Amino acid sequence: MTETPLAPTAAGAIVHPSDSPDAPWWRDAVIYQIYPRSWADANGDGIGDLPGITARLPYLKALGVDAVWLSPFYVSPMNDAGYDVADYRDIDPRFGTLADADAMIARAHDLGLKVLVDLVPNHTSSEHEWFRAALAAAPGSPERDRYVFRDGRGPHGEEPPNNWPSVFGGPGWSRVTEADGTPGQWYLHLFDTTQPDLNWHNAEVRAEFEAVLRFWCDRGVDGFRVDVAHGLVKRDGLPDWHGAVGLYDEVVTEDGPDDGGDAAVLDHNATGDAPMWDQEGVHEIYRSWRAVLDSYGAPDRILCAEAWVKPEDRLARYVRPDEMHQAFNFDFLETPWDAARITAVVESSLRHNDAVGAPTTWVLSNHDVVRHASRLGLDQSRPRTNGIRADEPQPDAALGLRRARAYSALMLALPGGAYVYQGEELGLPEHTTMPDDVRQDPTFHATHGQVAGRDGCRVPMPWTHDGASLGFGPGGHPWLPQPEAYADLAVDRQDGVEGSTLELYRTLLRLRREHRLGAGSLAWDAAASASVVAFRVAAEGDAGVLVVTNTGSAPVRRPEGEVLVASWPLADADLLPPDTTLWLRVAAG
Repeated sequence: MTETPLAPTAAGAIVHPSDSPDAPWWRDAVIYQIYPRSWADANGDGIGDLPGITARLPYLKALGVDAVWLSPFYVSPMNDAGYDVADYRDIDPRFGTLADADAMIARAHDLGLKVLVDLVPNHTSSEHEWFRAALAAAPGSPERDRYVFRDGRGPHGEEPPNNWPSVFGGPGWSRVTEADGTPGQWYLHLFDTTQPDLNWHNAEVRAEFEAVLRFWCDRGVDGFRVDVAHGLVKRDGLPDWHGAVGLYDEVVTEDGPDDGGDAAVLDHNATGDAPMWDQEGVHEIYRSWRAVLDSYGAPDRILCAEAWVKPEDRLARYVRPDEMHQAFNFDFLETPWDAARITAVVESSLRHNDAVGAPTTWVLSNHDVVRHASRLGLDQSRPRTNGIRADEPQPDAALGLRRARAYSALMLALPGGAYVYQGEELGLPEHTTMPDDVRQDPTFHATHGQVAGRDGCRVPMPWTHDGASLGFGPGGHPWLPQPEAYADLAVDRQDGVEGSTLELYRTLLRLRREHRLGAGSLAWDAAASASVVAFRVAAEGDAGVLVVTNTGSAPVRRPEGEVLVASWPLADADLLPPDTTLWLRVAAG
């Protein structure tokens, strides 16, 4: 599915209008993603936990974010790091208890931070009580109807119901053994074999998740990030599909892993024709969820979609006024370090979301992709988003960090919301030399190591330069090893240090708040060129900020004006060096 490119707006013309001063909190919020296993370990078992999160929340208040989003902390066998949920209403003992969750939410609210939790509705764990009941029940039973069970093809049902592969590698179907010991039906799992897909045509499934929303809203959470939001409904008849089904650049086809490149990225993200993604029925589900959240009144409880959907006008459908509030802008995340392409994706994103009255939600890193401090240090003609191994080309660490700081400074000036992944404010790189024998991501194991997987971006936080786990916890063996580079990037090595990446983020977030950039209008500036992104952002009643980013290889003359912040030190007051972003004060009038 393709879309006609939008004609660019001329310099000085408004691309995006400003929000009203009384707009809801979520339209311009900066939300910090915590990966609970890797944030802070309070009990020394090597795994992060809720008490550890609670103890470190003042750090986030000082950073200047508005809210936190926690990846799953539910009861789970952890075959996919908690995205295989066995009980949506309880906390896995590795992370703590419901009382710990209540204390964490209360502490966050005391600090003025809102709390979003992850919701995983496409599938459950195979250890969920529903799936166990389905295995014990007969074909055609109500228990099996909660999931996607089908008879197999072939004379004896020995072949899968269709040819769909799993995103994680291998076939997307597994056959069960019936109660009498005979080979039986097949169940669909678009991810790991231990993550059976739910049947969202089933009324009981829909009612259950509305009840789960209410359970967590009643405990005080402020919203939900919805995992694989484009996946819940499958096309009637489950037809064969000969395209890719992956969510990232290393996609899985019938022939095995594809190592990506621009063509693969475009192919696998053109989800409009894939029968397992972006079906019309998902929108009815989210309208019902929006009604549940709206029933709680002000302040708004929100939904944020993880929807890998192209083209942009289809993604914008997820954030229509009666559906979700936010949807991650993965087009922006995947855009390489190139001024023309950055300018194009910013304008296109703003215009498509403006058409449905929604803010754009910017993001550069998360727990599923290579950290942008490493991604930007690679060849930008062939981006990678799913892991790097020691025997593969290694990022240029210095170049990647410099570009990451510049890209983050550009992102945090854009109107709309933004998400910051834990540790990016320290400039943390991907762990690219992790030994294979400690990797835990099911994508690595299901593809027999052909795909590196996501462990490299999930490494525990370094809080201190010294100590066996760099301050992550009192134990000496975190669940994933930290690379040597993390010691010098630890919080205590950057806190209060002028020019550090941590202090850069604090400054950016303070200035963003002071100038209300997230609520501002955006217009392109005449300083733009083939290698320079330049735009002005101005909230109602504020003169605004001029943002200039040099993605080229040579310095350019910078516009006149007072420098509010630079992503990298300026050696010459008249020049903007390569791989650097400036915020300049716009003169009143």
